[in-house]
Amino acid sequence: MTNASLPSPLPGTRRPIRDLPDELISQIAAGEVVERPASVVRELVDNALDAGARQVTVRLMAGGVRLILVEDDGLGIPREELPVALRRHATSKIASLQDLEAVGTMGFRGEALAAINSIADMSLLSRTLDTEHAWQLDGRTGELTPAARNRGTSVEVRELFYATPARRKFLKTDATELAHCIEAVRRHALVRPDVGFAIWHEGKLVEQWRACSGASAHDQRLADVLGSDFVAQSVAVQYESPARRADGQPAVRVWGRAGIPDAARARADQQFAYVNGRFVRDKVLTHAARSAYEDVLHGHRQPVYALYIEMDPARVDVNVHPTKIEVRFRDSREVHQAVRYATEDALAPPRAALAAQADRPDTPPQPAAEIIKEKLPFSQQGWAQPAINLRAAQDGRVADFEATWPARSTSSSPAPAANLDTAPSAAADSLPAWPLGRAIAQLQGIYVLAENAQGLVIVDMHAAHERIVYERLKSQLDTATARIASQPLLIPATFAASPQEVATAEASAETLGTLGLEITAFSPRTLAVRAVPTSLALGDAVELARSVLAELAQMDSSSVVQRAHNELLSTMACHGAVRANRRLNLDEMNALLRQMEATER
Repeated sequence: MTNASLPSPLPGTRRPIRDLPDELISQIAAGEVVERPASVVRELVDNALDAGARQVTVRLMAGGVRLILVEDDGLGIPREELPVALRRHATSKIASLQDLEAVGTMGFRGEALAAINSIADMSLLSRTLDTEHAWQLDGRTGELTPAARNRGTSVEVRELFYATPARRKFLKTDATELAHCIEAVRRHALVRPDVGFAIWHEGKLVEQWRACSGASAHDQRLADVLGSDFVAQSVAVQYESPARRADGQPAVRVWGRAGIPDAARARADQQFAYVNGRFVRDKVLTHAARSAYEDVLHGHRQPVYALYIEMDPARVDVNVHPTKIEVRFRDSREVHQAVRYATEDALAPPRAALAAQADRPDTPPQPAAEIIKEKLPFSQQGWAQPAINLRAAQDGRVADFEATWPARSTSSSPAPAANLDTAPSAAADSLPAWPLGRAIAQLQGIYVLAENAQGLVIVDMHAAHERIVYERLKSQLDTATARIASQPLLIPATFAASPQEVATAEASAETLGTLGLEITAFSPRTLAVRAVPTSLALGDAVELARSVLAELAQMDSSSVVQRAHNELLSTMACHGAVRANRRLNLDEMNALLRQMEATER
């Protein structure tokens, strides 16, 4: 009987303490460093940037499972150091405890290459400026052979996890793994506009960000990576903490861009925080940024931002986890305050402009209600609407609200204003016994003002219609078929999609069908919405698709219907509901009230 087939010892049974074999040690380390192909991409791009690369090219096959090739034009690795590079805990980044306590490079632990080599077929190809040709190192055999290459390094990783096949079973589809690899490079691209990045998959260029220079380089890179809307709907952040270091520099400097409240999203998928050039996920930074938005964001909306924190490397510990994505601050409060104040200051100028308006008498005065609105928390701003528009009460039949509102123009002329000074009519006692009464006016395109036998009722029309649509979708999903009825679109609605959205659409086709959506790939970077839920047929198909895909990307699609379908239906209902500032006539308002009365909850 071999050792591998021996049963595990019983609890309390003593076993001798022994050194682990080097191969097992390497694979344990690999389990911490390499979670998926994107982990390898991140580590190799880290090394390329540390080597002074100005162009990094990533080539992938099968989402990075079959091949990951990272090429750079950096300083290269001398021939005699190539074998050392694959040893565990071998690195050029640090040499002493003082170096470790003030790390200024992306990599430093000396684990990545050895870990990758233990679970994949790996080779290094590198040339320095002072050599006639490159040298290639086979990671399996250790053989060195001459090769052709310009200055720089190429790291080739084939058949990831071939040595640990059980790990491969945890990987997702090729499209999903590709999306994670692109995200890993994108995070580097956002902080290094001076470096060009290109990503190829199966021989096709899928992403490319050219190097930028000049004062607007960062804004240009943000626009290239996150879209021009991100820059257009954000404000510049510039902040230096009052405390100073020994060299006179600020203890903490925060810069970047923070999205305006209107740019907030349902998911935290556009929140990027960097500490000394390293992308990190840190609760202190997340909470600080969120705190800066607490007066201007409602509910669970998530702000968007790209914030760069610079501080003394000795005051932040990056040696917390092998992935180096977590950090620990020596003074968390100092960093929290800096990030919060930086973001608050960036968002403050619109309010400050109101105060400064009093100093410019030639400027037309702003309505007092608007000034009050700026001073109120978001949840109370609905009561400070300028230029309130009241519609005259008219008798008429109750229209089918959902069949009518989408076709009406948002610029239709308002009905004559109601006279607020008129005393309540004696006819109020004869109003129909409708709990929400009869609509008499619309307030600033947001609220419906109705009158019943007891008095006045104010209804938020978007919230009301969202609940109506939500309960209708729930009732459809609870039927025997457990599928929402869908309606094919006569002309599919196409839109430019991110790799993450394409991957999610392909991996979650069955779940989307359950929700009444049919979203298919129209081209490698375009998705087509071919069917939508019948209840939402008149809404914006593209916005609906994007929202549902964003939700699905954060969930386990295999159990989403059982575990989180209500959250998805809530998202769909929000995008299918009538929007604020859309003028309704009295028939439409009354139809909304009647449907609300008949809706559960």
